[in-house]
Amino acid sequence: MLRVFAPASVSNVGPGFDVLGFALHRPGDTVEAARVDQPGVTLVAVDGDGGRLTAQPQRNSASVAALAVLRRAGVGPTAPGLRLHLHKGMPLASGLGSSGASAAAGAVAANELLGRPLSPIDLVACAMEGEHAACGAAHADNVAPSVLGGVVLVRSYDPLELVRLPVPDGVFVAVVHPHCRVSTKEARARLATHVFPLPAIVANAGNLGALVAALYQGDAALLGRSVEDRLIEPVRATMIPGFASVKAAAREAGALACSISGSGPSMFAFTDTADLAAHVAQAMRAAFTRAAGLTSDAWVGPISREGARVVG
Repeated sequence: MLRVFAPASVSNVGPGFDVLGFALHRPGDTVEAARVDQPGVTLVAVDGDGGRLTAQPQRNSASVAALAVLRRAGVGPTAPGLRLHLHKGMPLASGLGSSGASAAAGAVAANELLGRPLSPIDLVACAMEGEHAACGAAHADNVAPSVLGGVVLVRSYDPLELVRLPVPDGVFVAVVHPHCRVSTKEARARLATHVFPLPAIVANAGNLGALVAALYQGDAALLGRSVEDRLIEPVRATMIPGFASVKAAAREAGALACSISGSGPSMFAFTDTADLAAHVAQAMRAAFTRAAGLTSDAWVGPISREGARVVG
């Protein structure tokens, strides 16, 4: 038996809709896994989810990802399989890649037990199958950083091509999760019929390029200026109670930038010191309470260079 921890992630990161994400140190999900004589994947239990997630192996993101690993590794339908136990360590529908972290942990755990037959990019592809089972879309901007760690750019989905970007020193993250829920499916549905003006598309293209340049140059100020989303954020902001007040509070407290984490309701901010990140997190929590009457949780720290990994 082994235990694999996979971290939460922030996706989209301003202008990087569906193509950019980074890993957090915490929170995250843990999968306990073992080889068993029974073929396929058995998910014996899910805890920490308040009973809201299914333990059916064909529908849970952790077990679906593990099944994908078995298929890619050429494990036959009658060969010994895997037993999983998923421990949720993060909120559901939070915008922090909850299903992605489960999928990453399931994929990496399966690969470890099989002797690591798959490459990292294959593991991301397997975790994407878990994401698809959970939310109906096989996007990689959450699962890639959860598997690999650091900051990851999805250059292409077909074929899948990932670019691991530098993690600059001196950049810290404050992530605040208000105690409300936003459905990823609903958030994506809002975009389906939306028409985006060309100037906003051009602005986002420039910001995404500048954001990548800022990571390579270690330029925290440029990074902050580049986390500006004129496409998706305006459409989804109304789904997050108190959004405008929280963003304003983050900037007034000294944040370099503030935006939605994934599809929300969590929000993240960049700062250039750890102490300032803690201060900004408190300002954001206070704004959620003041503007929307919501309590919240916060996590503060640098971008994690580590992705899913064996922890016991």
